This record gives sequence, C-alpha cells and structure tokens, in this order.
Amino acid sequence: MILLNLSRPRGGSSKNRNLLAIGHAFIELESVDSTNNYAMAGAVSGTLPHGTLVFAHDQWAGKGQRGRHWTSQPGENIILSAVLEPVALPFTAGFALSVAVALACHDLYSHYADPEATSIKWPNDLYWNDRKAGGILIENHFKGDQWLYAIAGMGININQVEFPPTAKNPVSLRQITGKTFNSLQLARELGAFLDKRYAELATGEGDLQLRQYNQRLYGRGREVRLKKENAVFRSVVEGVSARGELLTKDVLERRFTFGEVEWIIEGPTRP
Repeated sequence: MILLNLSRPRGGSSKNRNLLAIGHAFIELESVDSTNNYAMAGAVSGTLPHGTLVFAHDQWAGKGQRGRHWTSQPGENIILSAVLEPVALPFTAGFALSVAVALACHDLYSHYADPEATSIKWPNDLYWNDRKAGGILIENHFKGDQWLYAIAGMGININQVEFPPTAKNPVSLRQITGKTFNSLQLARELGAFLDKRYAELATGEGDLQLRQYNQRLYGRGREVRLKKENAVFRSVVEGVSARGELLTKDVLERRFTFGEVEWIIEGPTRP
C-alpha cells in the first residue's frame, strides 16, 4: 500500500523547488527493501521532488553505515528518508548537511526523552546515555561538481523492545519512557524538525549548527576508547571539525576522518 499526502509548499509556487517544505509530500509504504533506494530512484526519475518524505512500516534490506544493515521490527520504529536537492549548498557541504540532519533527529528524541541524556555520537548516530537510539545514512548523487540529490535516511528506535544479539547497546523510546508511541506521527514531526534545520543551513547558519552539534556531542570532554587498525588507545574527545573530523587529545592532538577509527563503547549490552 502506498499513501501519498500532499500539502502546500512553504511560500511561493510549487514550481520553485527551493520553496518546497520538507514534508510537503509524505509517502507511506507498508513494506520496501530500503526507503533510501525508493527515494533515490524517485529523485533521479524526477517523480519525487525536493522535500518528499518516504516512510515505511517495514524495511527488509535497510542500509547502515560502512555497508552494515539496519534492522527494525515491522511497525515499531521510524524508517524515514528525505529527498533533498541541495541547490543552495556547495558540493563540499556534505558534513554540514549531516550535522543538520543529526540535529533534527536530536530535536525529536530530546523532546520525548531526557534532553541531558540524549546526544549525537560522531559522525551521526543518535544516543541516549551509552545506548544507540538511531542512525543516519546520507547517500548523494553528483554530476561533476553538481550536487543533484541527497537522500537522508533516518532510522530511530521508537517502540521496539527486543533486538537482535548483534545490535550493540540499543535502546528505544518505549524502553526509556515506558510509553507506546505512534511512529508514523513521530516521523511527520521529524520531517518538521528537518525542514527547520535544513532551512537554517540553507540560509547560512552552518557554523551555528556545528557549535550546537558539538554541544550535543556524545563523549565530549571524556576519555574514551578508540581503535585504529589493531591498536586500542584512550583519548579525550574534544569535538568535531567543520570537515567532519573527530578531534581528540591525549599525549598528542589527534584528528580522525570517518572510517579511520572505531569507537569502542563501554557499558551494559542491554537496558
């Protein structure tokens, strides 16, 4: 089943895609291999314009970072992808967009969970205390130096209480609050937060968003365990640079690009 909801663009004609609010079109799918795949295919074909949100109750081939799979029990969580046409952004602003999306996810989760316990783990995981509440995968489509499309995939644990043994320290909003939520309604709310954050980025507030991202950074100011190749070491998290590098300090001042280092989370395996 596909349900399509169209609402009016944020000011001006719908012909001007820069004015289309994120969430102006909302596609609800019962089941799909990947909402990112569905959204990217629609963007490339021209059938899904900027601001379209694609939500699935069930996703059977979800994607995670570095080729991993994102698993979710059917009907329990937010599985959402946003079609973005970043014409107002330079093609070098990939991490800035990631920051904006991560902040939107944080905005939603911290509204229902303890804001002090909700954080963003570099580069773009959503955390509650030392447990993973969600993740983000942004896939881009370029033509030369033109950034044609960015598909922002967001998976957030809402009502799921049983997780596969391979999941590391997962947590859901239901486990945190003891309440059951309407994941479809929360997905629409997430779209509104994303619209706000994307508009901020497009109007030049990227530096402010990076500061806010660092203020919400998981582990900031703490000594954490990191693994690079076969070496495990401890270092204090200082922040994240505008280029998306993790900045840490021990006997040396270090900076790591995404995929260069693995963060070893210490703590209980289940809530």
